[in-house]
Amino acid sequence: MSKQITFNVEVRERTGKGGAREARRNGFVPGVLYGGGEDPVAINLKKGEVIRAINTGQFLSSTAQLVHEGKKQLVIPQAIQMHPVSDQPEHVDLFRVKRDQIITVEVTVNFVNEEASPGLKKGGALNVVRHAVELNVRADSIPDELVADLTGLDIGDNVKISNIDLPGGAEPTITDRDFTIASVVGRGISADAQEDEGAPEADEVEAIKQSDGDDAAEA
Repeated sequence: MSKQITFNVEVRERTGKGGAREARRNGFVPGVLYGGGEDPVAINLKKGEVIRAINTGQFLSSTAQLVHEGKKQLVIPQAIQMHPVSDQPEHVDLFRVKRDQIITVEVTVNFVNEEASPGLKKGGALNVVRHAVELNVRADSIPDELVADLTGLDIGDNVKISNIDLPGGAEPTITDRDFTIASVVGRGISADAQEDEGAPEADEVEAIKQSDGDDAAEA
């Protein structure tokens, strides 16, 4: 991360729904700290700090520094609940991690140098197969983004995961193939063009089967 997220927290003595409501009335976001071989701890987070963390766009894909009475603990946000009407944070789950611990996160892909792609200059289109990639990576080495360089790509060329530089020790959770991140396609080709020369992903196959089943039931 380019900027460390910090949460200054206090232990919440009153737990349950009543304690959570009281925390919100006092301007806090109730939360729970898990993991690290220790018991869960009910905590209160400052609402302004939670909102700033959400606004970074990296809340669930980066570590944060939790500070309590001067003591620091590295954590990673696991989940956040938002109010369905006000869209304000309602509850946060944090998980204790060590700096050298391998964790699984989803990292956004940023596509650069579109102007240097011959295929796009010809009027082709960038068909993005994956806007983010799930990685196993050290907690202290999570990248802000993965950079996909489009320089030199012509129509029919692909950006594979092997074309992207990963942090030392990081690897994608998919390890059985060199999967496609994006392709440069002709304008006549659907933006839903499938990955790896037309071979659908397993979840796509399941969706097709489900759709066929639904159609049969309606018939």
